[in-house]
Amino acid sequence: MTAGAIPLRTRRFAGQASRMIEWHDEGIVLSARPHGETAAILDLFTRAHGRHAGVVRGGVGRRLRPVLQPGGDLAVRWQARLEDHLGSYTVEPLRTRTALLDHRLTLAGLSSATALLALALPERDPHPRLHAATGRLLDLPPDPLPWARAYLAWELQLLESLGFGLDLHACAVSGATEGLAYVSPRSGRAVARGAAGDWAPRLLPLPPVMLGQGDGPPDEIATALATTGWFITHRLLAAHGAGPPPARARFLAEIARLA
Repeated sequence: MTAGAIPLRTRRFAGQASRMIEWHDEGIVLSARPHGETAAILDLFTRAHGRHAGVVRGGVGRRLRPVLQPGGDLAVRWQARLEDHLGSYTVEPLRTRTALLDHRLTLAGLSSATALLALALPERDPHPRLHAATGRLLDLPPDPLPWARAYLAWELQLLESLGFGLDLHACAVSGATEGLAYVSPRSGRAVARGAAGDWAPRLLPLPPVMLGQGDGPPDEIATALATTGWFITHRLLAAHGAGPPPARARFLAEIARLA
C-alpha cells in the first residue's frame, strides 16, 4: 500500500454491475468507537481528504484495537459504493506515538488536540497545512515545557487554518510593531499597550510567548492558551454549536502543575 495520497477513482469489480469508489491516503486517528459486535467507526484526519470516517472490520479486536488509538498514524484505503456513503477502511499502522502516553502533560495535550480536531474540522475538507502541523506536534519528544509551547503554536495554526486566525504583527490602532500587549476579542488583532487606553480591561492578554519571544514559562503559556481558548470557544467551536472539550481543560490543568 502506498503511503501517499492517491486521487479519487472508481473501480469496477468482476461480476458486479456497480462501481466502487476507492482512495488511499495517510491519516491521524481522532477517535474510534464500537460499531456492531466487532467493527469500529474510525474518524481520521487525512492528508488529502480531510476529516473522514469509515468502518473498520474487526476494529475492536485484539489485533486492531491498539492500532486505532488517538494520535496514531495510519495508511488507509477507503471504499464505498457512493462518495457520500460512510464506506469502509482497510488500515495499516505507520506510527503509534506511544511515547506521548507515558507523560501526563503530553497525553493530555494529545487528547486535547484530537478532540478539538474532531469537533472543529468540517467533514471531508482537506487542510494540508494543519495536518502537517499536527503531525509535527505529535512527533515531538515528550519534554513537557517545549511540548506545551509547541501546542500553543498548534492552536494558533488551528485558528488560522479554519478561518479565525489572529493578526499579531502590528497594532490595530497605531500600526506599531513594538509594545504589543493585547489582542482584540472583536477583530483578533494585536493592540499596543500605549494605544489600548480605556479599552485595556476589555482586551485579551498577549504574552510574549505568543509572539515567539522569550522562553515561554508555564504561566505565560497558560495565559496565552486562555487567549487562544477564547477564540476557540467563542469563534471556532461556537460556529459548530459546540463547547471546548474536557480534554483541553485537563491539558490546562497539567500546565498549571508545571508552574
